[in-house]
Amino acid sequence: MALKIYIVGKDTIPSKVSLGAGEEMDIVFVALPGEDRSVAMDVELDAPGASAQIRGLYIATGSQKVDLTFNVRHNSGGCHSRQLVKGIASGSARASFYGKIYVAQDAQKTKAYQENHNILASEKARIDTKPQLEIYADDVECSHGATIGRLNQDEQFYMRSRGIPEAEARRLQMISFLAPVAGLLPQDLAEKVYESLSQCED
Repeated sequence: MALKIYIVGKDTIPSKVSLGAGEEMDIVFVALPGEDRSVAMDVELDAPGASAQIRGLYIATGSQKVDLTFNVRHNSGGCHSRQLVKGIASGSARASFYGKIYVAQDAQKTKAYQENHNILASEKARIDTKPQLEIYADDVECSHGATIGRLNQDEQFYMRSRGIPEAEARRLQMISFLAPVAGLLPQDLAEKVYESLSQCED
């Protein structure tokens, strides 16, 4: 079984998924400006060859709140998982990411990776991120990482010195930041994501 799902706006995301031998799940979710969004998902990898990919992006503006929680449990050896979430918060928006990778004692040959990268596009926006690893096996490849930063002023200066208006320079930076996830989306949805960047406030 290979399952690919796009989750947009208020679409329902599965709260729990269990994957057996050789089963694959690929979820890409998008949270756009204008609506609070809370996502909580548990993924169980229960047999060799099970694979889960969770990719997502959010653009939070105004007083919007986005809360994301992903728990991925490797209960069997020889399973793979990858999480990549990218987000931009502007205005007075609030966003949080909680991600956990659990590897059971007998789940040798596990490969599990988790990344959460965020941009604060205004002074009042706030982002909290908490990636975690809980590993009880010793023959594994696992990593996690998280970043929270701001748009690069030197890049903006470079683009503005070549005649690109400041607002467009900011937009191009945000497009580049989101591209690793947005590039996975159908073209019409990717365009909707990029159009919504105009709502991001300083």
